[in-house]
Amino acid sequence: MDQQHFAINLNVRGIQPSATLRINELSNQLRSEGRDIIKLGLGQSPFPVPERVVDALKTHAHEKDYLPVKGLKALREAIAGYINRSERMRCGWEDVLIGPGSKELLFILQLAYYGDLLIPRPSWVSYAPQARIIGRSVHWLPTHADNNWQLTAEELDIICRDDPTRPRILILNYPSNPTGCTYTDDQLLALAHVARKYRIILLSDEIYGEVHFAGQHKSIARYYPEGTIISTGLSKWAGAGGWRLGTFIFPPQLRALQDAMAIIASETFTATSAPIQYAAVAAFDGGSDIDDYLLHSRRVLKVIGEYLHSRLIAMNIEVQKPEGGFYLLPDFAAYRSVLEKADIKTSASLCTRLLESTGIAILPGSDFGFSPDQLFARLAFVDFDGAAALALSAEEYAGRDLDEAFVANACPRLTRAMDKLQDWLSRVG
Repeated sequence: MDQQHFAINLNVRGIQPSATLRINELSNQLRSEGRDIIKLGLGQSPFPVPERVVDALKTHAHEKDYLPVKGLKALREAIAGYINRSERMRCGWEDVLIGPGSKELLFILQLAYYGDLLIPRPSWVSYAPQARIIGRSVHWLPTHADNNWQLTAEELDIICRDDPTRPRILILNYPSNPTGCTYTDDQLLALAHVARKYRIILLSDEIYGEVHFAGQHKSIARYYPEGTIISTGLSKWAGAGGWRLGTFIFPPQLRALQDAMAIIASETFTATSAPIQYAAVAAFDGGSDIDDYLLHSRRVLKVIGEYLHSRLIAMNIEVQKPEGGFYLLPDFAAYRSVLEKADIKTSASLCTRLLESTGIAILPGSDFGFSPDQLFARLAFVDFDGAAALALSAEEYAGRDLDEAFVANACPRLTRAMDKLQDWLSRVG
């Protein structure tokens, strides 16, 4: 059959593969060709899965039966307990839905709920493409660098007031991918007030909550419990991205929505991998070993984020200091005139030229909601040996602050990336 006669869904045509996965595959390809590529594109946790969780997976590798669509009861109980401990809430196991990654759950949420999607700009790369595939309207909400890229209650109110009863889903992701910034209690309280006023379904994407550098993440569900769905999983705080396990925690008031999502799940992915679910119980049950793992993960990420922030600022690159996760959002606008002389006029061409010239792989800001001519990029500071860094933090640096010497020792590829970037900027144009 002639290519032009294939009736590809119009919502899918023209959409490129996920930007983060695309840069990872390109980086791996270039490495296989012998290039020295510093992989700062895909936001994959550098840390190993906690040993006890890996042991639990080994123990349950024989589990082969289909599990309930909503998830293994023991895991749902463990996640409810985890939320109740960390957020001082009263969540029951019936409020928990398990899926093969939070990305899949977000997709079926938009299938189940007929409403517009509200996304603060900048945002993670897959929110908007998912909405487009499903055929939902997307409204980008403005944020500003001088406010650490946080959505304000006023901006949310402005977009809702002209059609106050319109069904809407608002996605809040914090600590943020791509900025590393997070919300204060006062900001969350103000947003919760507006969300309640317009009866917005609020999806609180808290996948990076446990890697808040100060260990003080708070969910907006504390302030808007009746309308907030908490999204989390194992990929970012437990280093288990490839295990593909995500979870949504619903309020009882949204049980009908949870049930509708379960119906879609039953006709699509059926159930999440049984061995993975059994193993995840160990992660969400917590314990002193998990606490230590998180303590040192936060210490390591904090000192790296602060080091990279200081290096970028010294290069006259505007960037906000991260508060959690493993991302930075540098703005190369100060180099616009220099870059234009080298025919670099978009964030995509900036990242392409940087990869070709230095081997540093980062993602263009246009993948995160910015216009192509805005010279933002997202940097994921993950190209280091996470196991070695955790050990160094717990042993040689036990009882003392991590410092720049720690970064140089534990993360030589990240220091090399900054040196290469500085050299390239001095020569480009």
